Order: sequence, then C-alpha cells, then structure tokens
Amino acid sequence: MKLALASSSASVEEAPKQPAIQVSNLSIVFDTNRGQNIAVDRVSFDVAPGEFVCIVGPSGCGKSTVLNTIAGLEVPFEGDILVEGAPVYSPRPEVGMVFQQPHLFPWKSVRKNIAHGPRMLGKSRAEAKAIADNLIAMVGLTRFADAYPNTLSGGMQQRVAIARALANQPRVLLMDEPFGALDAQTRAVMQDNLLALRDRIKATIVFVTHDIDEAIVLADRVLIMSAGPGRILREVAVKLPRPRSSSVMLEPAYLALKKDCLDVIRAEGLRAFNQSDAS
Repeated sequence: MKLALASSSASVEEAPKQPAIQVSNLSIVFDTNRGQNIAVDRVSFDVAPGEFVCIVGPSGCGKSTVLNTIAGLEVPFEGDILVEGAPVYSPRPEVGMVFQQPHLFPWKSVRKNIAHGPRMLGKSRAEAKAIADNLIAMVGLTRFADAYPNTLSGGMQQRVAIARALANQPRVLLMDEPFGALDAQTRAVMQDNLLALRDRIKATIVFVTHDIDEAIVLADRVLIMSAGPGRILREVAVKLPRPRSSSVMLEPAYLALKKDCLDVIRAEGLRAFNQSDAS
C-alpha cells in the first residue's frame, strides 16, 4: 500500500510580521492656566517594519507630540505605545531621533558628534571612529569630518544630525520636521538624500511635516491629523514607484494624491475656523 505524501510545493502561509510601532488609543493631556488641554485624542495606528510613514497636519495638531511619545520623551495620558512589541517608557538606543534643529555639540567636530552615541554605548574609540567615518561617507561629508558645526551650512548640519541618529544603528528612526528650517532648494536635495539613505539603512521611519509635497515624495503612507485635539482623519497610501526623487512631483499620479490630501486638510481647516469663530 502506498502512502499519500503531502506535496512539497504546497504553499505555507507566513505568520504576519509584528508591527515595528503600535500606537493604541493614545491620548495626551497637558495642564495649562486654563485647565487641561487635550493635545492628542485617541490616536491609533501601526507602522510595519521598514515602512516610511509621514504624519501631516496643521500647527498645534499634536503630530510632534505623538512622535515624542513614541521616542519616550512624553508620557501618555491614556493608551499604549509598543516599539518592536515592547512598551515605551523612556528613550532607547534602538530608536533614533532627528529634530528640526540639529542640536549638535558645538565643541565637537563632525566625526566626534557622530561618534558620541557609540562611545556612550561602550564602543572603543577605534570602533566609534569607524562607525562615524562610514556614516560621514554615507551622508557625503567626508571632506568635513574634522570641521566644527559653526563652519557648516544648515543642510550640512542636518546631515550630521541624521548621521548621529544613525550611529547607534536604530531600527526605528523618528524625524520631527528635520528640513523645516531649510531653503526650498536645500530641502529638495535633502529629501533626495534621505530617500537614497533610506534604501540603504532599511529602518522604519516616522517623519513629521506640515508640507504635503514632502510627505508624498517621501512616504509609503501619509497620516493626516485634525486640528487640536489631534486625531487621525485619514490614511493615504502612496503607491508611487520607488526608487523615488523629488521629480515625482511632476507626475499625474502624484498630483492626484496631493489633491486628495489637500481636500481633507482644507475641509478640516474650514471646520476648525468655523468652530473658533463660533466660540
């Protein structure tokens, strides 16, 4: 009697990957002179490993506050945040952060700014220097390795800040309007640099911006937040092909996505204006 053997070609379903970031029913409340202010109200979203998500919304909507809470710099009033399955209570080396201003050590060279994190984690001087030099080359600043921050342009300083955030090899990179203070031309160059860098580092990225163009150029998905209290109004999938550069802004598919996002933002802006006018 022959035994029936299972086909070796039978497909085996892979278990779904755990989200890199899970934000569940997040609310953040600040005490003010007028009482409690709800900055973020019941926000929930997941970010898949390796995904690039942009959060957009009007000033004061709480997008930076959400990012700071994922980084462990703010404490939730309600809700939970998990990074790679672990609750967030404080900053962690596997989560890198880049702010709008570079905040470099002015007394340290480019190389020593970038090597600072690895040194704090116990790497030897030689190991930290090797990490720094690799990242300096990656962000195109080899000629300026021994320069000090005050001798660099704003775009160059921000490249140092990005390299410094990558020095601890974070699996999650949080970026809070990192190009907001740059002129339009430098900003476009930095966006292209970040896209090229993203393809190399394979990190999960959450990027806060108020610029719809920037969000669509960079992201796999855009989360649009309401005026305060901040809530997620809409999620927009950006299915434009990669590799991608700022030249994608000329494509019809890009323009359609931009119109979709702007329609949501304009409607929310009008609602917020009418609400404040009525009060």
